[in-house]
Amino acid sequence: MKTEITAGLTTFMTMAYILVVNPSILARTGMDYNALLTVTCLSAALGTLFMAFFANYPFALAPGMGLNAYFAYTVVLQYGYSWRTALAAVFVEGLIFIFLSAVNVREAIFNAIPMNMKKAVSVGIGLYIAFIGLQNANIVVNNAATCVALGNVKSVPVALALIGTVITLVLVIRKVMGALLFGILITWVLGIVCQLTGLYHIDAASGAYSLIPSGIMAMPPSIMPIAGQLSFSGISIFDFIVILFAFLFVDLFDTLGVLIGVSEKAGFLDKTGKLPRIKGALFADAAATTIGACLGTSTVTTFVESASGAADGGRTGMTAFTTAMLFLVALLFSPVLTAVPAFATTPALLIVGLFMTENVTAINFKDYTEGFPAFVTILMMVVTYSISEGLVFGVISYVLLKLLSGRGKELHPVIVIVGILFLLKLLLA
Repeated sequence: MKTEITAGLTTFMTMAYILVVNPSILARTGMDYNALLTVTCLSAALGTLFMAFFANYPFALAPGMGLNAYFAYTVVLQYGYSWRTALAAVFVEGLIFIFLSAVNVREAIFNAIPMNMKKAVSVGIGLYIAFIGLQNANIVVNNAATCVALGNVKSVPVALALIGTVITLVLVIRKVMGALLFGILITWVLGIVCQLTGLYHIDAASGAYSLIPSGIMAMPPSIMPIAGQLSFSGISIFDFIVILFAFLFVDLFDTLGVLIGVSEKAGFLDKTGKLPRIKGALFADAAATTIGACLGTSTVTTFVESASGAADGGRTGMTAFTTAMLFLVALLFSPVLTAVPAFATTPALLIVGLFMTENVTAINFKDYTEGFPAFVTILMMVVTYSISEGLVFGVISYVLLKLLSGRGKELHPVIVIVGILFLLKLLLA
C-alpha cells in the first residue's frame, strides 16, 4: 500500500506541470485562465479515478499535450473557429470512443499490433520521455541549423537537472523507496537554495520564475466561464468532421501507444501481448474525454508520465487513486504545486526513459521484416515528437515489408486495415 501511494505521488509530481501548461495554452483561445486551472485539476482527477475503478491500473489521465495545442493553435487560432466549437468536437470524439470501446474496435487494434512492435513502442516512449525531460531543463534547445543542440550547461536549471539526475540514480541504485519522487523534491530544494543565494535569477522574459511558493492555499476559481459552453454553430458539417477526425486519430493512437509502452514495462501484458482489463482502461479514457469537454477542456487522455509511477512500484488502481486525490488537493494548494520547476522533474523523466529502453534487448532486429518496423517506430516517435506518428510509420513499414517479402500470411487482418488507413492519412494530410 505504501509503495502504491508513493508511486501515485511520483506520477503526480512528474505531470503536475499540466496544471500550468494546459491553462496557458488554452487561454490563447480566449478561454478564462483561472477557470481552466480548476477544470484541468477536475478533469485529471475524474479521468484518473475512472482508470482506478474501471481498470485497476496505475495510469493517470489529464488534458493531453499536443491535443491541447491542436485545439488552440490550429482549430481556433488558425482555422478561426470558436473554442466552443472545438469543445463540441472533443465531446463528439469522446462519444465515438465510448462506442468504439463498447464494440471492441480499439481493443482489436491493440491486440493486432505485433509483440515485437509493442516492445519497440515501449522503447520509443522511453526515449520520447527522456527527450521531454531534456527539453524541460533546456539541456537540449532549439537550433536553427541543426534543429536541436546542447543547451548552456553552466546555467542553473541545466546544472541542477544534471546534478539531480545523478542524485536520483544513486537513490535508485541503492533501492531507496520513492527514489524518483525524492529526486524531484531534492532538485527543487536545491533550486530554492540557488534562488535564495542569488545564483538563480527570476526573469519572466526568459521563463524563469520564483521557485518559492507565493502562498500555501487558495480557493479554486469558478469553472462557470467555460463549463457547458459547447456549440455546434458556425461550422460546416464537412469542416467539423475534418477537425473531429484529427482529434480521433491522434488521441486513439497516442492512448494505445502509452498503454502498450507502460504496460509492457510494468509487466501487465500477457504472453500473447494482450492487456487484461483493457476495455476498462479504454472506457476510462473515453469517458474522461467526454466529461472533460463538458467541463471545458481539450481531450483528456492517458499520460505517458504514468510510467514514472509504474517505475516507482505502482501496479494497481491505488496508484491512480492517489494521483487523482492529489489533483483534487491541487485545487486548494495550487500556489505550492505550480512552483515546482520543470527542471526538477527532468531527473525522473530521464530515469524512466532508461527503465523503458531496457526492452530494446528483447526486440528481434535480425529479422528485418520485424526489426525495421520496430526501429522506425522508435526513431519516428522521437524525431516527430509524436507517439502516434511513430506507430504510423511502424505499422505501414511492417505491413509493406511482410507483403513484399512474401510473408503476408503472418499479417493480422486488422493490422492490414490499420496500415491502409495510416497510409491514406499520410497521403491525404
